Amino acid sequence: MSGHSKWATTKHKKAVIDQRRAKSFAKLIKNIEVAAKIGGADLSGNPTLQDAVQKAKKTSVPNDNIDRAIKRGAGLTGETIDYTTIMYEGYAASGVALLIECLTDNKNRAAADVRTLMTRNGGTMADPGSVAYNFARKGVVVVPREGTTEDDVLAAVLDAGAEEVLTEGDTFEVITEATDLVPARTALQDAGIDYDSADVAFVPNLKVEVDAETARKVFKLIDALEESDDVQNIYSNVDISAEVQAQLEADDE
Repeated sequence: MSGHSKWATTKHKKAVIDQRRAKSFAKLIKNIEVAAKIGGADLSGNPTLQDAVQKAKKTSVPNDNIDRAIKRGAGLTGETIDYTTIMYEGYAASGVALLIECLTDNKNRAAADVRTLMTRNGGTMADPGSVAYNFARKGVVVVPREGTTEDDVLAAVLDAGAEEVLTEGDTFEVITEATDLVPARTALQDAGIDYDSADVAFVPNLKVEVDAETARKVFKLIDALEESDDVQNIYSNVDISAEVQAQLEADDE
């Protein structure tokens, strides 16, 4: 799940990601294909593609799969890549807001899947704009905390458009304007600081703190939505305290 909550670092979430590796690979490959279609196959001249490839490699997508995806997307294999981005809005338990980003070659299928999954898992669809207003489109660079410090990260990105550096579990998140994502990522590279991912994402302006029972309901819904091949990213404004996070982690022991 995207959305930048401490949940992203819990053992449970890592277990879910491991169990769904094949599905995760498919979505990362789709990102690469779209980036290559829009900006071409040259990584040095296509920062969006470079970031998509970086993320795929960090998730252990095989290099052969990545190379084929770049060629398909750039039209070098004769195949046609035709995906449309659609954003759906909705609510999970206790009014937690969800932005559901689909990347699909079949709008009708995507719409039906999202509505069915929301209904079956305690969510409700929302009118366009009723949820999106609470999110801002930002650049987000995720940096592993191991081997670096917050001061190191701040020093690297301060003059590259970074708005803030957040500590989230075992990572730092560098937040920028969407247009400053590439300069911030480049500044980290120039400083010799490794990063896990660099994406343009929707960051909530106001978060909702929930108890453990509500958190379980929210993440059950998010997990179900992520099972859809058409759902590419899910952003939420859920906020998890350290106490609730501990309870959720205890569920997996």
